[in-house]
Amino acid sequence: MKEKTGKLSILLKGLIKENPVFVLVLGTCPTLAVTDSVIRALSMGIAATVVLLCSNMAISALRKVIPDKVRIPAYIVIVAGFVSVVQMLMHAYLPDLFTALGTYLALIVVNCIILGRAEMFASKNTVVDSALDGIGMGLGFTLALFCMGAIRELLGVGTFCGIEIPVLKDFAVSFFTQSPGGFFVFGVLIAIVNKLTKGKVKKHMGCAGCPSRAACHKDACVEEGK
Repeated sequence: MKEKTGKLSILLKGLIKENPVFVLVLGTCPTLAVTDSVIRALSMGIAATVVLLCSNMAISALRKVIPDKVRIPAYIVIVAGFVSVVQMLMHAYLPDLFTALGTYLALIVVNCIILGRAEMFASKNTVVDSALDGIGMGLGFTLALFCMGAIRELLGVGTFCGIEIPVLKDFAVSFFTQSPGGFFVFGVLIAIVNKLTKGKVKKHMGCAGCPSRAACHKDACVEEGK
């Protein structure tokens, strides 16, 4: 029972408690860039989730083989391989979405969420747990993109997934589809999530899980390491 509860916790923590966008504030570049519409937002979320799941499993399986000194370059090569596969599949079967996502699809390679989970979780846990972590964090990322995309499209264009909403269409405010509107919605959602979690996650997040802890000379990190 405890094992099942533990695995469920790994799967669900990425949705709200440790949401990669609204709590950990990672992957903000694609979050702000592709959330002017629900379809683009969901497409990016699903693509990133697939890459996150596959890379987590691969890195976990190879964690005892990859030399510690070259682990980051190795992670990037693994992630880049899966991103290339996703790109080719989308280019072949979903050309419109491939064009809509543009450069941001290729930039999944250096997405902080994927590299962060590889360093902080996949490199230290089993393949199964890493797969659950990948799915959970991917769903959390997709949920965040969906929320931002829905709000920005509804208020900025008056549509949802391209379908016109008569009442909202007449009162659409283009501000929400522009960059300042993206930052505004992003900030409001972070505030709401912080209120729901009462800031508990940030209080308990220290230097222990930071990938750069070994190279950090801040007093807080040094003190925590004692």
